[in-house]
Amino acid sequence: MLKLIFEFVLAIFLHPLAWVLCVINIVTRTDLTGFKKFLWIVITFFWGVGPILYVLLGDGAFW
Repeated sequence: MLKLIFEFVLAIFLHPLAWVLCVINIVTRTDLTGFKKFLWIVITFFWGVGPILYVLLGDGAFW
């Protein structure tokens, strides 16, 4: 739970760092197709909301 709260704070206040961590996680995932990877990278680009959506809906993580 503490990790999730820390990820939210990171996504809101340090979005560029959160975005880079999301992109690294997205690219290394083997369960996503190329289109889904591209789509998640675009979604995580939106400030504050994108990385949070990725963590909650995309079964993703920052690390």
